[in-house]
Amino acid sequence: MDQIFLTAIEVVGTIAFAISGIRLAAARNFDWFGAYIIGLVTAIGGGTLRDVLLDIPVFWMQTPLYLLVTGISLAITIVFRRTLVGFNRSLYIFDAIGLALFVVIGIQKSLMTGYPFWVAIVMGVITGSFGGVIRDILINIEPLFFRKDIYATACIAGGLVYWIIYLLGGSDLLQQSACAVTVIGLRLCAIHYNWALPVLNYEYKKPDKLDK
Repeated sequence: MDQIFLTAIEVVGTIAFAISGIRLAAARNFDWFGAYIIGLVTAIGGGTLRDVLLDIPVFWMQTPLYLLVTGISLAITIVFRRTLVGFNRSLYIFDAIGLALFVVIGIQKSLMTGYPFWVAIVMGVITGSFGGVIRDILINIEPLFFRKDIYATACIAGGLVYWIIYLLGGSDLLQQSACAVTVIGLRLCAIHYNWALPVLNYEYKKPDKLDK
């Protein structure tokens, strides 16, 4: 993939994820600086962990672009706050877009570094989801990643679609587009139709009598 195109996707994903984080912070009555920080960690958290694990330079430390983009995302949220903050679905739409684009970025960067496809899929999941985990922890809610929602599963499904099309000889654009569409489609369908994975639980039944 051309580096300019890769950066463009990363910027768009940063905007989408930053808005999702800032929007959630605004709903929790954070001030502008606090909302900016939440948007920033949402946007760069997954990519930071990915680059550390891949042992490559951390992407946002090479240019101030991503800090500026997060600031622009904050301004967009302030100007259109009634639309973005007032409707819960706006969070999921921006989150799904950011998730899909960052999964593509994670896979592509891993392949460019020379790792096998199974590692690339893992890095795609980390890139797409870890920023949201940090966001939810800072806002003090249960991370979406660990709930029964179709979230990480959507990332894995998108990665597998990417791999399948690669094996079939599809173009880079087709691989990336199909991966993104799969992730977005699964996330939005899961929200609309309440799809969820089975919950792992254990019900402890207190014995009627103590053993002697």
